[in-house]
Amino acid sequence: MESVLRPLIVIGGSVVVTLLAGWAVDLLLRRADSRHHETPLWGLLRRCRPPLQVVIITALLRGSYRQTKIDWVWEHRAGIGQALSLVLIGASAWLVVRAAATVVEASYARYATSTRDPARVRRVRTQVTLIQRVVIAVVTVVAIAAMLLTFPPMRGVGTSMLASAGLLGIVAGVAAQSTLGNLFAGLQIAFGDMVRIGDTVVVDGEWGTIDEITLTFLAVRTWDERRITMPVSYFTSQPFENWSRGGVQMTGTVYFHLDHSAPVAAMRKKLRDILGDIAAWDGRDWSLAVTDTTPSTIQVRAVVTAKDADDIWTVRCAVREQLIGWLRDHHPYALPRIATSPAALPPGEQWAELTGAGVRPSRNGASSLADPAPRTGRG
Repeated sequence: MESVLRPLIVIGGSVVVTLLAGWAVDLLLRRADSRHHETPLWGLLRRCRPPLQVVIITALLRGSYRQTKIDWVWEHRAGIGQALSLVLIGASAWLVVRAAATVVEASYARYATSTRDPARVRRVRTQVTLIQRVVIAVVTVVAIAAMLLTFPPMRGVGTSMLASAGLLGIVAGVAAQSTLGNLFAGLQIAFGDMVRIGDTVVVDGEWGTIDEITLTFLAVRTWDERRITMPVSYFTSQPFENWSRGGVQMTGTVYFHLDHSAPVAAMRKKLRDILGDIAAWDGRDWSLAVTDTTPSTIQVRAVVTAKDADDIWTVRCAVREQLIGWLRDHHPYALPRIATSPAALPPGEQWAELTGAGVRPSRNGASSLADPAPRTGRG
């Protein structure tokens, strides 16, 4: 009878204590969450209940499994204890990672709701994301090291490795130079405020938005939903355009190559009317001017503004489409043409003065070469 009751008491008692502890902690967190609506921390901490229960039941079994007095348990007590120790270390690491992630997420959520500046919110989001990844990496390495040290042969290996730690550190530093460079570059990006998650950037000729930042790489989501993965060291060693730096407002240009007879004043008035009907235009500024000329065309530049990169693209496309359509329908002569006939010649008298040859204008306005003047005298 005792051989049956002991295992039931040890195992069943551990399960009951674990369930009661999990229920009590969850109840306290629910009450704290109902009293403090200004912060989501207490509600998010309820996610830690599963790893907490695993830690509790593993710790209870680790300390009382020998009390079961079961023969096969006693015969394999070393292996069972080793397995429970490994589970306890892994569960503890899981609990620490979950708690750290919860605190970081709650802090970011509270900051995001109290700050109206999108740039600061993106900066904090980038920083807390990288901090969370660093914590996960450190906890994982420590947990793996602790698991290895539970094996007796590894203790001797660890002692012998300490003697050559300096040499191994130098070798590892040389071998992992690129990895360490990316690691420090990631920390520099996080706290140097160079680029943030959600920023609009132009990298290597590609326009896109920062989608993800890790300790080693950075993902850029392009306008056509492609993902460009680049090492974070690129952003600390190569120039790139950050359109969200210092504010997201944008100024865009639209160029037109037109005939010299284009009605620039009428185009300026039409541009103002077009912008009034475009919702993406923020109303800050606009202009239209002739910026260059060639023997066959003139270059007209329209300047428009918008609140961000997406809207400036919309405004530029709308202005280009509607203004070209208006010129095509109402002023087709303003569109550039390819000359297939000679230009009109100047009046005959001016042409004769310029060339020194006799030219006489015809009735239709064209000019023709005149007969040479008769010579006087003989011979």
